Amino acid sequence: MSTKSLPANLPEKLDPKEVAAITTDIAKQATRLLTAHFKRQIKKTVSGGVVKRLKNGLRPPADELGIGAAYKAMFGRMLTNPVKIAQAQVAMAQEFVALWQYSMRRAAGMASLPVARPGKSDKRFGDPDWEDNFVFDFIKQSYLISSRHILDGVRDVDGLDEISRKKVEFFTRQLLDALAPTNFVMSNPVVLRETIRTSGKNLLKGLDNLLRDIDESTGQLRVRMTDASAFKLGENVAGTPGKVVFENEMFQLIQFMPTTAKQFKRPLLILPPWINKYYILDLRESNSFIKWATDQGHTVFVVSWVNPDAKLAEKGFDAYMSEGSLTAIDAVCKQAGVNQLNVIGYCLGGTLLGSTLAYMAAKNDHRVASATFFVALLDFSVPGELGVFIDEGQVTSLEKKMAEKGFLEGSAMAGTFNMLRSNDLIWTFFVNNYLMGKEPAPFDLLFWNSDATRMPYKMHSFYLRNMYLNNLLREPGGITLLDTPIDLKKVKAPAYFISTVEDHIAPWKGVYLGSGALGGPVRFVLGGSGHIAGIVNPPSANKYGYWTNDAKKNPAKPDDWFAGATQHEGSWWNDWQAWISGLDSTMVAARNPMKGKFKVLDDAPGSFVKFRLDAQ
Repeated sequence: MSTKSLPANLPEKLDPKEVAAITTDIAKQATRLLTAHFKRQIKKTVSGGVVKRLKNGLRPPADELGIGAAYKAMFGRMLTNPVKIAQAQVAMAQEFVALWQYSMRRAAGMASLPVARPGKSDKRFGDPDWEDNFVFDFIKQSYLISSRHILDGVRDVDGLDEISRKKVEFFTRQLLDALAPTNFVMSNPVVLRETIRTSGKNLLKGLDNLLRDIDESTGQLRVRMTDASAFKLGENVAGTPGKVVFENEMFQLIQFMPTTAKQFKRPLLILPPWINKYYILDLRESNSFIKWATDQGHTVFVVSWVNPDAKLAEKGFDAYMSEGSLTAIDAVCKQAGVNQLNVIGYCLGGTLLGSTLAYMAAKNDHRVASATFFVALLDFSVPGELGVFIDEGQVTSLEKKMAEKGFLEGSAMAGTFNMLRSNDLIWTFFVNNYLMGKEPAPFDLLFWNSDATRMPYKMHSFYLRNMYLNNLLREPGGITLLDTPIDLKKVKAPAYFISTVEDHIAPWKGVYLGSGALGGPVRFVLGGSGHIAGIVNPPSANKYGYWTNDAKKNPAKPDDWFAGATQHEGSWWNDWQAWISGLDSTMVAARNPMKGKFKVLDDAPGSFVKFRLDAQ
């Protein structure tokens, strides 16, 4: 960019002339960017025919998410019960009186218990000044009291339909997160100290960072979460040695080099989600599930999905099965010289695995000896907060957008997931990058999280409508793939389900309900933490723990399963290894990918995974 970059080692006190020069240069860049942005908007307006429509009067912007309608319904229901509104206002006023009394006692040097405390997982108020400083403590507690009462108020509206209630609650929380005192200079003690210490250098550098991030994303702000330049695929991430042994237009198949003299006869195939890239399971050697599984004696294969463009717009969910999972199963069996294998499906890859198994059952194909599901939904009746973004209106609107390009932009999916954890994945970096003026630290997990992928139009439409909207996958014959009605109950292979207690993408109770849709023996395990950290949880870390229930038959209700569960320390990886080796422990000589049936095409991690949207 043309803006004068700030020196790496600025003095603690900036010379006023230097401050003026930098400020002037940044202002020029900001003017240029804003001018270009407005020109683009005007061009879009004219080309879209909006000017002609404006002659008939201004029209409100489209409410694609249905937020306005949800709030309108909420306020309408609220007004039918004014007594309840008054009671809520009185309750909040009483807490503010209690806060004032608490503050007066503190000012007088008297010990007193706070009126409001942040939750254990709320990291925003970790600095000691939020508690030690009288003013910041008051600001913090005022915010917490207000936020809690506002959220309670929108949650507890009589007669509001469930869809509207969830939307109102979710977007109210987004607003409250955005208005947190931690996100403003004068009400964040950490930022205020830094601003005073550097004479405002942090804010100048933060503005520089902001303009850089806007400029690099073509007018859209893409908040940097990590230093992407610190990582290189095949070296310090996705570094487990292996070879690409098969490729079609949908995926590359990677076989990893053995690390043991003997390996299990049944190879292990991993189907990752194509919402993200496979190397979440191969970040560093210390936390790589792929490396760990190889060390346990598995011949590990992984599917590395292509990052699709408009040419794959017509690839449907059945194409991901026929040209993806089924083709991968064929290739693994041929490469390893076997007629049975074990398969893992992660998230959407698990949904594909369940669908594939049901299709194979209909065709009397029993090559999959066992199936493992990592935080994967087969029953979508409990979609969690993702359900806020999925209803008929939103899906229809999304389909129109996807039809124009042939795919869903990776940034759209990434933005949705980031909103589910906005404090951790948005506002933390907003404060660090733009208020503190710092560069984000290198972090392999966030490097992966920023490596977005697209969704083909036809596939994503089928997935949203048949799975999320209508929950047809678990219904016998509810879904037809490759002209074949499928039935999950016909899947008899032993299955292992790992879910996580804090999962915000695939809630564990939904995963549990889906595990009951299969017709074979199921071992369900509940891990600690969330969708990623709970899965990428190596035994060496000794973190989080997990729950098991050894009842002969899993109860129908997830709460009943948990009531009878036993908690264990450490990682569920060891439990899975004991389960899968207990099914068949037959060993063979270690398999070298260079001596298989296929010609080696490339070194791991292959070329498909190296294509990054943010590098285009």
